[in-house]
Amino acid sequence: MAKSRVLVVGTGGIGTVCTYALEHGGLVEVTAMTPTVADIIAPAVTPGKTAIVLAQNGLNIEIPLATRFLTNPLISSVVFTGASILPNGTILHSDTDMQRIGPFWRPLVPAPVAEEAAIRHWRKLAYNSSFTAVATVLQMDTSRIRMCQNVVEESVIPIILEIRAAAAAKGITLQEDLVDAVMTQDGAESFFKPSMLQDYGKGNLMEIENLVGEPLREGEALGVSMPALRLIYKLVKGLQVTIMEEKGLWEARYQPDNAYK
Repeated sequence: MAKSRVLVVGTGGIGTVCTYALEHGGLVEVTAMTPTVADIIAPAVTPGKTAIVLAQNGLNIEIPLATRFLTNPLISSVVFTGASILPNGTILHSDTDMQRIGPFWRPLVPAPVAEEAAIRHWRKLAYNSSFTAVATVLQMDTSRIRMCQNVVEESVIPIILEIRAAAAAKGITLQEDLVDAVMTQDGAESFFKPSMLQDYGKGNLMEIENLVGEPLREGEALGVSMPALRLIYKLVKGLQVTIMEEKGLWEARYQPDNAYK
């Protein structure tokens, strides 16, 4: 029987581990390529047939593809793995990887089935919007953050609770032990650096909007007060500016309408 063909778009830590796992399984023929947009993947998508798997965390990641590929299945794959790129280009796979897969909402997808994928994304946001963003602003790994009780109680936990409230406003109920589950997701002495912190350290543009900005906008649009998340969002956006300047994407000059020059 002919092997199925899989195109992996994105060859960072997660994409490389996904490619390796698929190849190692021996059941599919894999092609990997660097990050791109819908226009580039379009030639590889057969309408009504090709399944598009988004092995990516964050909120509303499916919207650009949902509006472009109307008849194709869009599959959510929330990724839990310790994969990172070392300075020499080596991929360090430091922990067991797991992907929770389910369909995004589409006209032929039953609502209860699609809701399972939404729950998984909001559950992962409880970690990424809190630990990942706070770790980046403070330049600390998750173990050191947990060692600083004031940081946990004044920054991390308030954001987790705000994410829970935003999810609830959308009709999504997250687990009762959410705070404890997020706090112990990484090993107590793993000294793990989340992906956003790693990107900042390498001078790469960070994935801020889907992990922090989108849940903030969703929650506030539903009337949820999210002051802790709003503050951390503004801070990581400020850090992004320093990277943009290094890449020539931002110029250090006052705009005409700037009131603070």
